[in-house]
Amino acid sequence: MDHRADTYIDGKWVENNGEDVIAVIDPSTGQCVATVRESATEDMDRAVEAARRARPVLRAMEPAERAALLERVADQLESRLDEIAALISSEMGMPRKHCANYQVRTAVGTFRNTARAVADVDFAAPLDGPAPSGGSTVLREPVGVVAAMTPWNFPMLQTAAKIGPALAAGCPVVLKPSEVAPLDAFVLAEAFDAADAPPGSFNLLFGNGLHVGEYLARHPGTAMVSLTGSTRAGRRVAEVAAASIKRVTLELGGKSAAVVLPDGDLEAAVERVVRTVLINTGQTCTALTRLLVPFQALPEAERLVAAAMAGYRVGPSGDPDADIGPLASWNQKHRVTEATERALVDGARTIWSYPDAELPRDGYFTSPTAFTVNDPRIALAQQEVFGPVLAVIPYVDEDEAVSIANGTQYGLAGAVWSADEEHALRFAERMEAGSIEINGAPFNGLAPFGGYKQSGYGRELGAYGITQFTELKAIQRHTARGAGATNGARAR
Repeated sequence: MDHRADTYIDGKWVENNGEDVIAVIDPSTGQCVATVRESATEDMDRAVEAARRARPVLRAMEPAERAALLERVADQLESRLDEIAALISSEMGMPRKHCANYQVRTAVGTFRNTARAVADVDFAAPLDGPAPSGGSTVLREPVGVVAAMTPWNFPMLQTAAKIGPALAAGCPVVLKPSEVAPLDAFVLAEAFDAADAPPGSFNLLFGNGLHVGEYLARHPGTAMVSLTGSTRAGRRVAEVAAASIKRVTLELGGKSAAVVLPDGDLEAAVERVVRTVLINTGQTCTALTRLLVPFQALPEAERLVAAAMAGYRVGPSGDPDADIGPLASWNQKHRVTEATERALVDGARTIWSYPDAELPRDGYFTSPTAFTVNDPRIALAQQEVFGPVLAVIPYVDEDEAVSIANGTQYGLAGAVWSADEEHALRFAERMEAGSIEINGAPFNGLAPFGGYKQSGYGRELGAYGITQFTELKAIQRHTARGAGATNGARAR
């Protein structure tokens, strides 16, 4: 068993001074596989101060230099891909055979995409004014020290989506990973160290949201908080950060709808939807957990869903035949069990459920289940379950489909299937969600990602993600173009 009492602050490995210890539990067995010492208040202050000292260093670097740093970090992570995959599998439970692609390669790709996107950001842009006035130079400058708080479901990917754009913008970072899955953050710190990151540009703290998270959100030395987590956590971070008017970006919950229009490929839609719901045991904020189908197609949809879900096998993360692992914690298992039991009380009808007798006896396993829901107002169709649970909901016409799709507090992602792509596009334009796929189109890692409504605000990924970590400054000039500013000019 690995016992870690250290952390990475100001370019050095130092001891944490907290009194409490985090037990890292393998959800496949329920057994402790490592311990991590929590950070104390003095550690947090030290990390923020180190980041503040690094701010002028990062700001003085050319954008291309910051992009090169991200590429070096990506190289380091890629060289340890299998090791990181095994580590993440042990701390949050995704089957090891999936972790390399879904957990690590996606994180490496996010660092590389961010490095590529730096060239698409105008850090100093000319702006002509109306005659007879002169013009302006519009600068994008780094906002300052960023407190990044990341979840356990895709721990390294979500971290890359925050600290990559922050550093690309010239902002030093203090990272607090989830206490459920903190181990991969040590490897990330080692990657930054090996990549010769400026001391203080990346700092690491450990602890829960009530202690470390709130302290960082309140700290006078942090200028911005970027959180991925539950809607409840987002509300609290926004409330705490508001006291000092900090910049805040929130990527929160989802209850994403996949709408199959009457001419859509139902079989392809079901295959895609079921995969999003099962591949990380439903612990994916963008999982398409509501499948909306024409009323007349409901019997066929139910048949296809049952057949698709029966093709997945549940097992421990180390089982090479397992497609679905455990839930990440006992709390998650309890939450999912409550949701499925309530669904039956609320009138949902079971389409298919994984046999309880075939679930592993140890660990935090649950039965993947699909329901037909005729009333889209019940909890199963409204609330995020964050487990392998699918609601199939019939609709009468497209107006009702739009109403159901938009009829939750969330608006993170969605999907549309139609034989007529222009028709699908028009339908997608009516959906209240930040990212929508048409006919199973792959996700574009340079496109902006984020939510509507209580799914949060702000955007991640690509050039859009980088600009979230910048402040705009307009410098008025007699001539707007006299400075000769070019795309990619230094952010000063």
